[in-house]
Amino acid sequence: MRSTSVTVGTTPTLLVAADDLNRYVYLHVIGNTGVYLGGSTVTTATGIPTEKHTTPVELFIPSRQTLYGVVTAEAGTADIRILTPDVD
Repeated sequence: MRSTSVTVGTTPTLLVAADDLNRYVYLHVIGNTGVYLGGSTVTTATGIPTEKHTTPVELFIPSRQTLYGVVTAEAGTADIRILTPDVD
């Protein structure tokens, strides 16, 4: 497994890059704000919200797909930990 840390801002931030394989990833938001998940055009109005201070979220990412995150202007930034398979 590969673990990374990403700071998510108010513009879409790449969380999981595309890969040739289907895979499960685990996301854990660190801090006092939620992160909204979606594609490269995600907004706080269209994204799927995460809960702050919860257990990691498991997501299935199909091959050749990416995952982005964004936070509200009031939040400014949020740190997120990402665990992905290390299959390369």
